[in-house]
Amino acid sequence: MPHLSRSDELVFFVNGRKVLERNADPEVTLLTFLRKNLRLTGTKYVCGRGGCGACTVMVSKHDPVSRKIRHFSVTACLVPICSLYGAAVTTVEGVGSIKTRLHPVQERIAKSHGTQCGFCTPGMVMSMYTLLRNHPQPSEEQLMEALGGNLCRCTGYRPILESGRTFCAESSGCQQKGRGKCCLDQGENAASSLGRESDICTELFAKDEFQPLDPTQELIFPPELLRMAENPEKRTLTFHGERVTWISPGTLKDLLELKVKHPDAPLILGNTSLGPAKKSQGHFHPVLLSPARISELSMVSTTSEGLTIGAGCSLAQVKDILAGRVSELPEEKTQTYRALLKHLKRLAGQQIRNMASLGGHIMSRHCYSDLNPVLAVGNTALNLMSKEGTRQIPLDRDFLAGLASADLKPEEILESVYIPHSQRWEFVSAFRQAQCQQNALADVTAGMRVLFQEGTDTIEDLSLAYGGVGDATISAQKSCQQLLGRRWNEPMLDEACRLLLDEVSLPGGAPGGSVEFKRTLVVSFFFKFYLEVLQELKKPGKLLSVPDGHHFPEISDRFLSALEDFPATVPQGVQRYQSVDSHQALQDPVGRPIMHLSGLKHATGEAIFCDDIPTVDKELFMALVTSTRAHAKITSVDLSKALELPGVVDVITAEDIPGTNGAEDDKLLAVDKVLCVGQIVCAVVAETEAQAKRAVEETKIAYEDLEPVIFTIEDAIKHSSFLCPEKKLEQGNVEKAFEEVDQIVEGEVHVGGQEHFYMETQRVLVIPKTEDKELDIYVSTQDPAHVQKTVSSTLNIPINRITCHVKRVGGGFGGKVGRPAVLGAIAAVGANKTGYPIRLVLDREDDMLITGGRHPLFGKYKVGFMNSGRIRALDIECFINGGCTLDDSELVTEFLILKMENAYKIHNLRFWGRACMTNLPSNTAFRGFGFPQGTLVTESCITAVAAKCGLLPEKVREKNMYKTVDKTIYKQAFNPEPLIRCWNECLDKSSFHSRRMQVAEFNKKNYWRKRGLAVVPMKFSVGFAATSFHQAAALVHIYTDGSVLVTHGGNELGQGIHTKMLQVLLGQGQGFRTAVAVETPVRHPWSAGAAPCSLTCCRTFSAFLF
Repeated sequence: MPHLSRSDELVFFVNGRKVLERNADPEVTLLTFLRKNLRLTGTKYVCGRGGCGACTVMVSKHDPVSRKIRHFSVTACLVPICSLYGAAVTTVEGVGSIKTRLHPVQERIAKSHGTQCGFCTPGMVMSMYTLLRNHPQPSEEQLMEALGGNLCRCTGYRPILESGRTFCAESSGCQQKGRGKCCLDQGENAASSLGRESDICTELFAKDEFQPLDPTQELIFPPELLRMAENPEKRTLTFHGERVTWISPGTLKDLLELKVKHPDAPLILGNTSLGPAKKSQGHFHPVLLSPARISELSMVSTTSEGLTIGAGCSLAQVKDILAGRVSELPEEKTQTYRALLKHLKRLAGQQIRNMASLGGHIMSRHCYSDLNPVLAVGNTALNLMSKEGTRQIPLDRDFLAGLASADLKPEEILESVYIPHSQRWEFVSAFRQAQCQQNALADVTAGMRVLFQEGTDTIEDLSLAYGGVGDATISAQKSCQQLLGRRWNEPMLDEACRLLLDEVSLPGGAPGGSVEFKRTLVVSFFFKFYLEVLQELKKPGKLLSVPDGHHFPEISDRFLSALEDFPATVPQGVQRYQSVDSHQALQDPVGRPIMHLSGLKHATGEAIFCDDIPTVDKELFMALVTSTRAHAKITSVDLSKALELPGVVDVITAEDIPGTNGAEDDKLLAVDKVLCVGQIVCAVVAETEAQAKRAVEETKIAYEDLEPVIFTIEDAIKHSSFLCPEKKLEQGNVEKAFEEVDQIVEGEVHVGGQEHFYMETQRVLVIPKTEDKELDIYVSTQDPAHVQKTVSSTLNIPINRITCHVKRVGGGFGGKVGRPAVLGAIAAVGANKTGYPIRLVLDREDDMLITGGRHPLFGKYKVGFMNSGRIRALDIECFINGGCTLDDSELVTEFLILKMENAYKIHNLRFWGRACMTNLPSNTAFRGFGFPQGTLVTESCITAVAAKCGLLPEKVREKNMYKTVDKTIYKQAFNPEPLIRCWNECLDKSSFHSRRMQVAEFNKKNYWRKRGLAVVPMKFSVGFAATSFHQAAALVHIYTDGSVLVTHGGNELGQGIHTKMLQVLLGQGQGFRTAVAVETPVRHPWSAGAAPCSLTCCRTFSAFLF
């Protein structure tokens, strides 16, 4: 029920315009408000957790401490609008527009080819724009840091960084030029190839054509907000939502009184912890207290003993504060500060660091916390405050474990954090291991501190704390106690490792898995700490008292690499392409690096994607109810509570489908039983997204578990659970060849799955028309024809009454070939039953739960070869995990074995393939379509042969490659001349052999850090098994005003197919100059038909001209 009390007015600015919201709902995020209320759709929804950066905007606030305007980037999906009182928000629309004026950031990212599908581009623009507002001439390191919280699935980041580098004060270019060399000049036959290189170009854009950056032309901070900040409102502001009340006190006294009144209400600043917890775990708080307007919580004070930082300071501010102290104090006093800084540079992305507060990070007590282990070993103290007074508690193991005796009382708040200076004989280090250096949760973190008796190497105090190895940060207190009084030497190291493994124990089913890996990290981190401290102790003049006869353990130069952190270097790369002929007309774009046709629209947020379409009259929102069991019988479905909720219109079940409910073994909506977690059972239709999602939670489904439950390929083989007949391909006499070879090697290869992670999740809008049961379907898909056919059969209406619209897709990679048809059909059933438009947008969690990905593979190989490395026989058996239904698994199996020979001519081959049926969501098409998995098995064979023969892998690859025109295993004539030329050119231009020598030398000198280098040939035939998939349509309209419209059979997924079509058209136009528009028609046969489509369009246009 809506709250009866009246809310205060929420005042903030968006793109220079005042927003006055009289009914602000605390549950509404800035992202939702921008997209739904203000219709500013340039800010994109991708993950909803602040982890991708697609929804990045700039927030500007007046800092009451420094009395300056602070600009910082945030992820709008986590920012409650109620937290924006007195703030100015700038979105990508406020930066520039193709209708008015482009900002240099937008122009450069587009013209530098930093946009493909374009879904992430507005977020990239806003991160760079915010950086330039603070640093008009940033360093490359600042650029890297600013973009650390932004993900891109298409570009590989190089062109995005290249566009940002054009603003940098100094661009170092190739990092090898400092040594007098450049990667472009290192061809091993540089002199001989000079002539051939004359037509090679590397410049993709002309920097001197960019408009200059003029900081004086940026939006100013609204004077009204400045007046509000200089004369702050001291009264408490209250915003009542449908379920949640947001209270923002103006004074510290008011906050403490509110905490007494609402002891269970959490304090919320950045929402980087509560927001994701609410989304994924359903955490709900009816009252939220926001201390954002209380300046006392952001105060910083220093003494001769340490540093006190306000709990309300953001992690980005903490980073700057610590960096300032490190630069001012002696090194021996800043050990803890340096360790914290090391983690702060890598913790999350820039946007999250700007939002998350120090107090929030500490109080969240996440088991994977980066800072808490370091703060714990650094003897940090927490300054608490309540209406009754103040007190101080240690941030120790008891506090981190959440023990009531060491925790805050319900009426208390964390006011500030005291971090003492380190001492002269004290050493503090921080360690972290994650899947990548930035923007990734750590697998294991650690903080370590040792204090020696003055002038000796005898341990006086030792503290070790680990994150990621339990439900909370763990302190290895027992191990530390037993090591007191020990010397810092190898016997102590051995004993410490033994004690740590005993105390920091991880059960086999520990959260997060990777138990053995984490156990290894526990001792590896301590080993690194041991070496770091030993290095410091060995510095001249460090020790004053060393016992007679004592010698420090010598550290081999090979071991020193363990102390080196991987530097966050700026990626370097170059793209080489053939220059166009000097006689080619300037207006002929073929062969030239022209900008993506939609590049500027991507950069300004004006490119319209499926969910950017404005709300249609009487539109309803659909949310899906999915199975929570892997293999079970549905015994009952109770919809009563869901239907009683306000705003809920209906629940769509299989009984509402007028036509066919999918295939017999692949139902659109489950009937009687479910085959995997994530299978769609029914769908809720409601007036708003929030109402639909609440109804999903109230839909109760009872199950009766069935056996067997199969998850792995090994289990499927054991139960003979397969989706289709075995596929087999054979040539030569394999058995005889095995008898005649010198050696035989057998092995196994396991290849994991992969998520598509297209930036734009699955989404569809179905609009029923008033006549003849016609439907307009706006959908993000690679195959609109499939959507059209599926909806037709589901509703039992003719195909010609269904119009499918696909303007552009925010990434697909195969994941939007089959699944959009299922979602489109379910949404169409909802539209058919209710008579209203239906919008279905999957959350990232639901998208990854419902849709499959790349097929995991288990391969077994047997390879027979001569001692020279020549392979005579190869027998490979592959099993892929297809999931619970066939989908594309049979096609993937066929492609797998057809392409498994790769670039090698082996006369005696036998390939077997089988798709396993498991109780997982169906795996589907994915870029490469089985080729990456199969080739990995083949290349594993090559590597095994090379190891047995004592040869380099590239030599074995050369020996077995196609040498002359021959037939492949699938009986197609193949000319290897381009393959051999590419191979040799790659070896030469990459200086492969000299680099391999450098790698070998590096590995010889470094025991812990290793480098590798490989070159792998690939023969990937372009084509599909079904002839119909090779169709391509093109229609050229030339109008009486001279303008041209081209429709073709390809979808714009980010590959720039419309741009390529334009190049083909103008290149074939023979001087024909006019305005050209390119679009995709309603129907097309297959999403990967870009090349045949281009060819057909070219021929059609040429035929018209001549």
